[in-house]
Amino acid sequence: MKSNSIAVLMSCYNRKQKTLDCLADLFSQVLPDTVNLTVYLVDDGSTDGTSEAVEQAYPNVKILHGDGNLFWNGGMRWAFAEAMKSDCDYYLWLNDDTLLYPQALNTLLATERRLAEQGHLRTIIVGSACDPETGKLTYGGMVQSSWWHPLKFQLVEPSEQPQPCHTFNGNCVLLPRSVVEIVGNLDEAFKHRVGDLDYGLRSLRQGCTIWVDPYYVGTCPRNINQPLRLRLEKLAQPKGLPPQEWKIFSSRHAGLFWPIYWLLPYIRLRLLSALGRED
Repeated sequence: MKSNSIAVLMSCYNRKQKTLDCLADLFSQVLPDTVNLTVYLVDDGSTDGTSEAVEQAYPNVKILHGDGNLFWNGGMRWAFAEAMKSDCDYYLWLNDDTLLYPQALNTLLATERRLAEQGHLRTIIVGSACDPETGKLTYGGMVQSSWWHPLKFQLVEPSEQPQPCHTFNGNCVLLPRSVVEIVGNLDEAFKHRVGDLDYGLRSLRQGCTIWVDPYYVGTCPRNINQPLRLRLEKLAQPKGLPPQEWKIFSSRHAGLFWPIYWLLPYIRLRLLSALGRED
């Protein structure tokens, strides 16, 4: 049987126990001996001892040390760049708050091979995550959900067969070398948000396909929606929706009328604030 190398890309910041739990499930995957995992973990300046704990528990993890200004997209981009130097067969994006089921990687690999046999040679396989308490879908592949709004997406529930989608959350995503050779790395224009959405949309334009795996791959609770006041305060911060980054995303993916879609989220928040309402 052919051996396969998988580079696992992760970025973390001050979530030591979550990072350790994620790695524990990753290294407990039920995989054939022919699959080799190499983890590239960017610790973006954690002060809670994350790097030291990971190094002690998993000495083979390649730890890259950031200065606290990388955020998710910057950290994942650095991990991706380092991993690409080894020319791996597959690259797995994995959020450190996502806990994988034991067969998760086997499932993703089997789906990619199955689609390849059907003639889909440049496929991205998206793993869906559910809430650990309710079992409801929280992150995964997405399709455009509005005929008039090109930047409005909804999650795709896993079903018995792989389903095509338009883009994805970056919680658990398997990319074969054939995709990475064409699409390359995450875009440095984004610091935290929308870098994963942008990667998916760019992949489609370059002839790749994106599929939602038939099975849930693990659990990940949904980030709690913050009160309107806090969202307004953080709007221009890296974890918010910085206007320049959203402008790049909108102009790239929203078509001729992109200025309208660029302004819509800011107008909406301001209107809700003026009316004294929460959405």
